[in-house]
Amino acid sequence: MSPARRRHLEISQMVLYAVLLIIALIYIFPFLIQLSTMFKTEADANTDPLGLIPPTWTAAALTRLFLHSDFPRWFMNSVIVTVCVTIGRVFFDSLAGYALARLHFRGRNVIFAGLVGVMSVPMAVLLIPKFLIIKQLGLYDTYGGMILPLLVDAAGVFIMKNFFESVPVAVEESARMDGANTFQVFWHVVLPMATPALITITILSFQGSWNELAHFIISAQSPALATLTKGVAQLAAGALGAATQYPLKLAAATIMTIPVVIIFFIFQKRIMNIGSGAVKE
Repeated sequence: MSPARRRHLEISQMVLYAVLLIIALIYIFPFLIQLSTMFKTEADANTDPLGLIPPTWTAAALTRLFLHSDFPRWFMNSVIVTVCVTIGRVFFDSLAGYALARLHFRGRNVIFAGLVGVMSVPMAVLLIPKFLIIKQLGLYDTYGGMILPLLVDAAGVFIMKNFFESVPVAVEESARMDGANTFQVFWHVVLPMATPALITITILSFQGSWNELAHFIISAQSPALATLTKGVAQLAAGALGAATQYPLKLAAATIMTIPVVIIFFIFQKRIMNIGSGAVKE
């Protein structure tokens, strides 16, 4: 390669890195503003809302959030619901995906077609039917009403079905020859091979249930059952007093973001390629 050609490639790479850096800064700038504002006074936040360095550092917003609001209760409710939903989705989505991928029963294709159809329906359309069913079953304003309807999702079943179909049937037949029944084959043989898919479902389930708002609005109204999404929405609407309360609102939003960020960065390298992890014949 000639020196001129090498120089041209170096300049091209520098330009590309510069463009990527600018794009990254554009995306991260609002988050930096959020972090900065939560440590500002109310007056400083109104005077210089885009300043990255607070003129006066204070933790008053955090103190008020944890000691003089229902934020701890919102956080605990979100943890309870998210953990239950995540565990339930991983288990039930796996079971349903394996059944659709491996078990032969009448109506399987119809069920799968319905599953795909549900994925194409906007969630807002289902809110009123969800509310009516929850109310009729006596689950309204309970943890059960908040958790049970979220335990299975069509997208998770679809992902698990596609993954199980990539696992060679010979692996399961070997286990059956050793005397394993269908559930034992699923639990002890196939499921351990589905680690990439399970991690993907875990991340999607955690993020989806942690950030869920519409379902919690129609399934509960008691302040004791409010989650972070409902509580932060109330703060954004002006709860806990008058004025803009930018430090308080952004402190709540920042803390709400942290668990999702932690989960994503822990598992980001394991997010699946849909066929990864399967044994090839």
